[in-house]
Amino acid sequence: MKTEQLVFTVANGWEVKSDNNLKEIAQLVLVFGNKDLLIQQQPFNYINSFYPNAEIVGCSTAGEICQEEILSNSIVCTAVYFENTPIQVVCEHIDSSEDSFRVGARLVEQLEMDNLSHVLVLSEGLNINGSELTKGINFQLKDNVSVTGGLAGDQANFKETVIVHNQPGIKNIVLAIGFYGENIQIGYGSQGGWDSFGVDRLVTKSESNILYEVDGQPALALYKKYLGSYAANLPSSALLFPLSLIQNDSQSPIVRTVLSVDEQKGSMTFAGDIPVGSYVRLMKANFEKLVDGAYGAAEMSKISLKNNDPDLAILISCVGRKLVMKQRVEEELYNVREVLGITTLMTGFYSYGEISPVEPFENHCELHNQTMTITVFKEICI
Repeated sequence: MKTEQLVFTVANGWEVKSDNNLKEIAQLVLVFGNKDLLIQQQPFNYINSFYPNAEIVGCSTAGEICQEEILSNSIVCTAVYFENTPIQVVCEHIDSSEDSFRVGARLVEQLEMDNLSHVLVLSEGLNINGSELTKGINFQLKDNVSVTGGLAGDQANFKETVIVHNQPGIKNIVLAIGFYGENIQIGYGSQGGWDSFGVDRLVTKSESNILYEVDGQPALALYKKYLGSYAANLPSSALLFPLSLIQNDSQSPIVRTVLSVDEQKGSMTFAGDIPVGSYVRLMKANFEKLVDGAYGAAEMSKISLKNNDPDLAILISCVGRKLVMKQRVEEELYNVREVLGITTLMTGFYSYGEISPVEPFENHCELHNQTMTITVFKEICI
């Protein structure tokens, strides 16, 4: 595997960050960028002319990752040449979040199953129920293939996200990249780092990813009580106070982030399901634990590569982590670099949700929020 990177900013135009002469031979270009730039024809035309034989895929973000640097008004292009690894890219349109399960199943159904090693998913970030999407994916794959990825972002605006597939970014798309064969090794890890506080509260009324009542009380009113002055800035301030979710059939908590609130109904809409009968607890930031979580995610991802340095790492971290850590957010990237080694090319983005198995070596994927999720790739000769 060979990789190289280009970066576009309004101030500096296009800059070559690394060059491996992949212009004519790259099969895949990962494009992570500011939504307003990705929807323009001119930047896409440049990428397409630079890499005429590649599948160009990506999404809008809440911040772009280029090695150890985080950008917020750019396009980061990572070109990849595989020596012995075929890929396949498929897309599905989603009309409403209620269709998330079917879209996940239909997406995977398009992939050729023979020798499929891994699936990377990039999804619409707002008009989606991420946990239903992963359920549809798992249903179709029968947990035989690992899946990672994330939901597109739009800074902290929560207005519109877009997906890129061989054209400028458009909304309401879910995309999957299938990687094939025994020559590609893939590892993954996902960790958070938030502290929970208060008591466990029972979800007494919900519908899919919409939470209405907790302990028989209106959910939004109770949430606002805990947020205090932060409540005035909902829904963006909710990124600082996610919920820890524990379901009856699982001892591993999953973090859920608020996407929107409905003042009239007193409800909150989350990136994934909040089932009736589950227990939730408020969470708050612990800076040191957040940074340590990135380190732990990198360690988990590298273990499955037998501690070899990866060729490529795709980092998908939650926008909430970025808002909490502010100017120190790059520290989580430095921790990842320490684990993965200096030869690994790092790209990725800040997201509205992350997709990964909960534990290393599992294939069953889940939607996560407020985590650093890392997927690493190494191509070998067998």
